Amino acid sequence: MSTENFIALDTLCIHYKVTLSFFYNLSDNGLIDIEEIAATRYIHQDSLHEIEKIIRMHQDLDVNIEGIDVVLNLLKKIDALKTELHAVRNRLRLYEN
Repeated sequence: MSTENFIALDTLCIHYKVTLSFFYNLSDNGLIDIEEIAATRYIHQDSLHEIEKIIRMHQDLDVNIEGIDVVLNLLKKIDALKTELHAVRNRLRLYEN
């Protein structure tokens, strides 16, 4: 398997100044997926935005892993509700005209 779309966990630890155990805890709680390729652990580059959001919550707001999980679930629900509200408004406009 090619590693061109993956970022090594060691590199992320150095860049974001977090420990490997932080990423393992995130993985254990189902917040990120860690891939192992040739005895090196990687994160897919598509997960980078989510990881940055998690690290900001953890470092800047001092939110623990369980709290981060709750916040991310609530944000997903908010996005789903916004999408549903947008669809309902569009249907309502059809009846108003």
